[in-house]
Amino acid sequence: MSTPLLQATETLTPTAVANTAVIAVVITVVFITLLSVLIVIIIYLYKNKGSYITYEPPEGEASETLQMENDSVQGKKDEYFI
Repeated sequence: MSTPLLQATETLTPTAVANTAVIAVVITVVFITLLSVLIVIIIYLYKNKGSYITYEPPEGEASETLQMENDSVQGKKDEYFI
């Protein structure tokens, strides 16, 4: 009687060991590459956070467009019937 742990295991050929090593290296390189790209993207997003340009005037100044809109509202609109 032998238990599954004591049974003879199949020995791998040197070619099979080499194939396993190559697969492990490729998986490791892909993982490291993806991790590096993710880190670069996070750093880029962190450094460029809020760096967009707005064309709005500062809060203290009155906008010319608001003044123009207020003038047109105050004036009487003429209606013409043709």
